[in-house]
Amino acid sequence: MKERRKVLSLLVSLSLFIIFSTVDHSATAQTAETAKSVAEGKSPVIIGVPLPLSGDRETLGLMMKNSCEMAKEAINQEGGINGRQLEIVYGDDENKTSVGKEVVEKLARDSKAIMLLGGATSNPTYGMANVAEKLDVPFLVSTASVDKLTKKGWNNIFRLNPPASEYTRGLEDFLLKNIKPKSMAIIHENGMYGTNAAFRMLEFCKDNNIELRAMFDYDKWYGADADHFQPMLEQLSEEPPDVIFMVSYLKDGVTLVKEIQKSKLDSLLCGAAGGFTQEQFIKRAGDAANNLVTATLWSERALYPGAREYFDQYVKLFSSQPDYHGAEAYSAVLVAADALRRSESLRPKDIRVALEKTDMMTPFGPVKFYSYEGFERQNSVRTLVLQIIDGKFQTIWPPEFAAAKFVPPQ
Repeated sequence: MKERRKVLSLLVSLSLFIIFSTVDHSATAQTAETAKSVAEGKSPVIIGVPLPLSGDRETLGLMMKNSCEMAKEAINQEGGINGRQLEIVYGDDENKTSVGKEVVEKLARDSKAIMLLGGATSNPTYGMANVAEKLDVPFLVSTASVDKLTKKGWNNIFRLNPPASEYTRGLEDFLLKNIKPKSMAIIHENGMYGTNAAFRMLEFCKDNNIELRAMFDYDKWYGADADHFQPMLEQLSEEPPDVIFMVSYLKDGVTLVKEIQKSKLDSLLCGAAGGFTQEQFIKRAGDAANNLVTATLWSERALYPGAREYFDQYVKLFSSQPDYHGAEAYSAVLVAADALRRSESLRPKDIRVALEKTDMMTPFGPVKFYSYEGFERQNSVRTLVLQIIDGKFQTIWPPEFAAAKFVPPQ
């Protein structure tokens, strides 16, 4: 009987060893670090990050989550938040406003997150920001761009990325100095982001005497298939505009440029960032993506400290290339950690004061929160222009950041 118990005990021990030896090493290391902090009487500092980790924006959400994890590891290796480990709890907003609101409440109440960061797309993030304000939880938005997000007088809402109306400033400068278009058509998704960007380009056309041939929108939630885009493009085929400006996320953007290729329109295709800056766009669109020009908020070639290092490390870890969405998320974690280290306490009021005093350089660029033109607690960065040349993104504007020359549409 004793021998059987010894054998049983040995088998249980062996089973446990096998189980724990298969656990992800990074997770195990983080658990060990957190356990050490708790053992020393230093509980981890918890930040909540709502992202679309499933659904039609999953690719975007996962890129941002990967980037947050990279930043967290770097921060914890440097001593965390004044000796306490940083812990990130994620919530899947599914790119739905109703779900996002519930996620924010759970992160704040159940997970005890002392602040939030993230927010990928505008409609859900706007709803989440409203909840965060009511709960008095500081929320550093890294990506959602609808203008009114930082025009509501919400004391808890800070934004790292520029508002949608500023996304195309670099693109506008490029068009005026290089293309000098006489006509344009605009196709955009009708959510907050798409509408903001489209109406900003409409103003640009009016200000510069550019004829607007057409302005089409399509439903953000249901997207658009080839049959939906074809009637729009037929209207443009009779007299193609010099430029077709598009505001779409990944799936719709791919469908749209493929249909334009079939229609044989010789217009210059311009994207307003969004889905047009993602590596998956080139892979899915194939030849139809070549020579497309798009606004972007960041490039690994930007002369910001750590930009290239972040890009290279991401590629090494995940075998794919991040775009500005990832750089924003990565830098937002760095900004949050910097503020929490300087904050007199972890109460909302003190965290807000620390965020308001932020003045730092990140891989995404300089971060300092201003009030201007109705915006509050808003960062502003210079925007760039990329072109897809021979199946690769190349920076073409402004000249000091250009890695390649502009290739006209053929």
